[in-house]
Amino acid sequence: MSTTVLPAAVAKAATDRTVVGENLSLPLFRTLSGVLAGHPYLKVVVDRAEATWHLLDTAAHPFHVNYTATRILGMGLDELDSRLDEFNASVYTDPERRFLLGVLSLHTEQEAEGRERTFLVLETTEADTMHGELLEFFYAFVRERVDGRLPLLLKPANHGQEEELAAISEQRVPRVLSHELFGTRTRTPLNPGEATGRLRYFRTVAEYEAAAGGLGWTDIVAMPCLPDDVPRVAGFVNTAPITPLSHTNVLASGWGIPNAIIRDLEQLVEKDSLDGSWVRYRVREDEISLELLEQVPELRAPSWHQQRIRLEPPLLEDAPVLSLYRLRSADRDRYGTKAANLGELHHVLDSRTADLTAFHGRPRPPRENLYGHLAARLGLHAPSPAKLRAAAASFVARTVRAPEGVALPFSLLHRFLTSSPALQQGIGKLKMALELDATDVLDSLCLEIQHLIRHTPVPESVAGQITRACPAPLAAGDRLVVRSSSNAEDLPGFSAAGVYDSVTTVRGAGELLAAVRQVWASLLSPRSVRLRHQVGISLDDTYMGVIIQLYVPAALGGVLVTCNPTRREDFRNVYLNCSPGSPEQVVEGGVLPQQYLYNTVEGGGRTVALGSWPEGLPAAVRARLADLSLTGRLLQSHFSAPEVDDPLDIEWLLTDQGDFRLVQIRPYAL
Repeated sequence: MSTTVLPAAVAKAATDRTVVGENLSLPLFRTLSGVLAGHPYLKVVVDRAEATWHLLDTAAHPFHVNYTATRILGMGLDELDSRLDEFNASVYTDPERRFLLGVLSLHTEQEAEGRERTFLVLETTEADTMHGELLEFFYAFVRERVDGRLPLLLKPANHGQEEELAAISEQRVPRVLSHELFGTRTRTPLNPGEATGRLRYFRTVAEYEAAAGGLGWTDIVAMPCLPDDVPRVAGFVNTAPITPLSHTNVLASGWGIPNAIIRDLEQLVEKDSLDGSWVRYRVREDEISLELLEQVPELRAPSWHQQRIRLEPPLLEDAPVLSLYRLRSADRDRYGTKAANLGELHHVLDSRTADLTAFHGRPRPPRENLYGHLAARLGLHAPSPAKLRAAAASFVARTVRAPEGVALPFSLLHRFLTSSPALQQGIGKLKMALELDATDVLDSLCLEIQHLIRHTPVPESVAGQITRACPAPLAAGDRLVVRSSSNAEDLPGFSAAGVYDSVTTVRGAGELLAAVRQVWASLLSPRSVRLRHQVGISLDDTYMGVIIQLYVPAALGGVLVTCNPTRREDFRNVYLNCSPGSPEQVVEGGVLPQQYLYNTVEGGGRTVALGSWPEGLPAAVRARLADLSLTGRLLQSHFSAPEVDDPLDIEWLLTDQGDFRLVQIRPYAL
């Protein structure tokens, strides 16, 4: 049996080997270190009052703060817990602090001559607000005590530290930015999980397309960039960089399958003959592994084979075309989930009666709640609960706007379908094939029905309702965007990210009716029908509403999710992707977006990757994205289930006039 482990886990030490005051050599580093995100790391505490430092045994001391409080200052854990936020402020934000807390991580890179270069990187925690003078002192103190043969670089932990270091010579403080260090790393976890299956490695899109029809639930699909229409399989492997917020990773998250970037997969495949072989695939935050299995394993069908998702029956009686602001979340059974969520967003922003502080009010042991942190972010001092709720609602209403537009009800699609005997006959055949599980004829039946939908005339009464909904933009020839809004999406166990169509280049009544039919037709695409059939969603209960909006030019657009997709236990950070132009560029994978993490508790953000762009955003824009991120977190309090931290997936754009528009809001599949 051959195993490729990326990287191997380090065994925990049985005893405390923490060292105080000694210089750091590479052997000592390896003795004390653990592994985080694939790299050996060591916690350090610099005591300025004693002019010494502590090199913590990682296995014995998982938290800087606990060690500093109990081992250096002699506090008890109960006392620390009762004063945790106060103590954190004394070591992370006090400009005159006694202790400097940081991490040293060990990295290697290939030099031009092919030799391997080993170096250390020093950084603080992401919430640390060290000013430039303190950062320079911290670096110099550590540099003096580390083996001189090991290069040492300082990595600013957040945008504030980057700005502080900008005024300091790189000769005095050599540095590396986060996206420079990790943006091109060989292996990156995207969605944690484990799967046993047959590895299918496709080097080109043509190779994949030739084999796609034969892929099944036992396959682990590997290729440079998986297409959005990939079928439901056991696991994904990307061999080129993508974002955790791509459609395919949202699918991986919703399906509960492992997904990672393994840029050196071809070498691993050649080394262990993995292509076409049975493997055990594991993706964790600190380990990615592909284990070659000598025998074909006995596999049980995945749980989703028995999954049966039941929809509330759609309401198909005649309903009016309504402006989005007139909808509420309860209207999802007439207008679809996306339209109902946008209507609910209008209500939240206009009424300002919703409690947007619930996320911060939940216990985060040992803290009873995070109200104090939220108050600080909103510039309040010891507010009452009512004042905090009012301030949160006002902050969100100042930061974002809901999109204008109209929603077409399910009843229009129902009237259109029942107007055509040919469509009724085709749908009847499809229902029979689904009942008989005749999957071999599904694709051809779906394509035939889609063709009919796109070319069947819309009844005059239906067409009139659609065109009368937006007379001014049609008369002016303005550009419209037509979006899907089905009742068979954003469900527990079925996200449908990227499954249904939207059309973003619509002008005039003729193009509008064609775009509406295209969106309707996407409900019956081969892929959407297969995916719904796999989880037991009945075709009889599946309907499509439509959202029509005026196109809004964007200077910047993207997606944020109110969680850290690769660290599920992280309640502080939200993940934000963006690129110049529309959000579609991010979700469709047309470009590699810039990627940021924003801390919505203590504040601050950091750049994860620059993607396809040569440089990051200006500081002023990043500050506005921090406000957008906190807004997303606050909205999570309203849209999440009570007492649950269900994250949101929000598409947004920054208009040419400088205001944020939220164009879609939905649960993020976890």
